Amino acid sequence: MVRSAPFLLLLCLQSGGAGALAAPFTTDVPTSRLPRISRGGALSPLTVTSPSSASSLQMSGGEAGAVRGGTATVSSEIFNLVKNIVGAGVLALPAGIAAFGNAPTAIVPATAMIASIGLLSGYSFSLIGRVCAMTGATSYRDCWDKTVGRSTSWLPAASTTFKTGVANLAYSMILADTFKSLFAAAGYNFSRSNVLFGITGTILLPLCLLKNLASLAPFSLLGIIGMGFTTAAMAVRYLDGTYKAGGKFVANLAPNLAPAFGTKGASAVLDPNSFILVCMLSTAYLAHYNAPKYFNELKDNTIKRFNTVVATSFSVSSLTFAGVAALGFLTFGSNSAGLILNNYANADPLASLSRIAVALSIVFSYPLTFVGIRDGLLDLASVPGEKRTNALLDKLSVVILAAVTGLALKVKDLSFVLSFGGATLGNAIIFVYPVCMFVKAVRNMGDKASDSLKREVPLAISIAITGVGLGIVGTKMALKSL
Repeated sequence: MVRSAPFLLLLCLQSGGAGALAAPFTTDVPTSRLPRISRGGALSPLTVTSPSSASSLQMSGGEAGAVRGGTATVSSEIFNLVKNIVGAGVLALPAGIAAFGNAPTAIVPATAMIASIGLLSGYSFSLIGRVCAMTGATSYRDCWDKTVGRSTSWLPAASTTFKTGVANLAYSMILADTFKSLFAAAGYNFSRSNVLFGITGTILLPLCLLKNLASLAPFSLLGIIGMGFTTAAMAVRYLDGTYKAGGKFVANLAPNLAPAFGTKGASAVLDPNSFILVCMLSTAYLAHYNAPKYFNELKDNTIKRFNTVVATSFSVSSLTFAGVAALGFLTFGSNSAGLILNNYANADPLASLSRIAVALSIVFSYPLTFVGIRDGLLDLASVPGEKRTNALLDKLSVVILAAVTGLALKVKDLSFVLSFGGATLGNAIIFVYPVCMFVKAVRNMGDKASDSLKREVPLAISIAITGVGLGIVGTKMALKSL
């Protein structure tokens, strides 16, 4: 996706001409088939009410007048969006800090980076909602169809589909490491590969072959509960000193997992390796493919109310990311593992409970995420709904799961997966595609666009260019870290 980014920016810069918006048209992919990832919990079906037509909106500075929207309250949307953003990937952020620093003061610039990327991610999330208000779009791909054009809509579709694959790969890696540690705590020293094969064959495959995933929806809260407990456990272990020099659990750790600190503090952020954390954050904040869902389901969905949801949700998520990243890094320093739970001793009961909480969350989220890549591939291959038989779905599920498991066996560094995925697909979905859609929507409005909207276009384009630059450098540094 990095290579295609300059081309996409050229699409944004093309003049859309004067005059009214083109007549709305719908995507040829059924809404229920569009690939969606839920990082924080279950993948909820994209149910939206019929949006008001673009002509019923009174645009002023990018804000819409009152529209019908759905039935969701601001508070419920905030809860769901935070749950969507904050997932198990946050456990890799301490390694992102360790990529460039090894002294406690490294958390200062890291926190600033977390806040900055969160701010930019929230802004681009808001842009998608505003595009929905301008065009009446009901999905991420529909936003693209009605602004940039249907001929290139395979780009965001492919990006979200393969980003789902990255999420499943990360999940498989976390499950392999987590269950290996749990078995070790119980006295069974299985290899990582045997654990991964066992979990995949006995748990993940049967769940991924389910035809009705509605029964898994009640388990969606496990994600946020598990992360809340894990964060609290990390805080307890940091404060009680059991992982400091001479601490209770330090002797049980391998040298490469024991706490290690040096002199590379805040100034180390100038090291190019700091881009690894930036790109990991592009994965961490990724929820933008669901932005149309949140906009259209919000009751009385004015842009002002939608921005309240976005600002609050991304602020809470940023605070959570900063807290987990700081607790993990301040405990283990430069030896912070790609999955920070790997640093904690198998004999640590709090760590074992955290691993159980995270594992349960991922196990029940896995099939909900898995369906995204399976249906996304079928969409990209233009397989009609009537040909998507149970036999075809089962065969494709086995092939995809085998491919993901094979990659999880070879790739063992979770921080690399998240940073590389963020540098490529994540940056495109967060920074490039929303700007392309927003800029084209404004250009398509011609003289009807307000002066404030026109003045905002250069700002949006600068963010997209920044995202491309971060992606290129981040990809290079992620590959270099292998």
